Amino acid sequence: MHTDSAPVPRPSTPIEQGTPAARFPEPVDAALRTAGWQPGRWDIKQAEIWADSLRDHTSPAGHRHHVFPAAVEAWAEFGGLSLRPTAPGRQVAPAALHLDPLHGLHLARTLGDLGRALDTRLSPLGAETDTDALLAIDAEGRVYALDHTGDWYLGPGIDHALTALLTGTHPTRLTTG
Repeated sequence: MHTDSAPVPRPSTPIEQGTPAARFPEPVDAALRTAGWQPGRWDIKQAEIWADSLRDHTSPAGHRHHVFPAAVEAWAEFGGLSLRPTAPGRQVAPAALHLDPLHGLHLARTLGDLGRALDTRLSPLGAETDTDALLAIDAEGRVYALDHTGDWYLGPGIDHALTALLTGTHPTRLTTG
């Protein structure tokens, strides 16, 4: 064993030190915690109430909502939260949000039409409170926003979408092709 060499320095990262990496960037975590979220939050009873309300609703033209596990899980963890951004936006203005799927109760046809265009099923997730954009989640957990300017892809999951919305990261516009 060669003893006169200096030890090789190890990179110091939270993961290597046994501390889990943060789930959300600081401004997103701050907005979530201010709104009442904490790791482990899970209100499945309220999520089931929303699921039943959506399942029971039929539009005058016969359109119905889809309810699936990805939506119920997002509602159980984040449902009911009113989120306000805590920092300026990176590329666009950050969004204030109210995560309540009943914002989309009367938009079953709209969500159904977009879902068919995307070859998936969509369920309402909440709304951007300043713009009235509807937030929706698909059966795979991907998140979208629908507003007067178009339809937008917010990310592959709820964590990514919340981060994009609360930090003002420019979303990807959906196009028909």
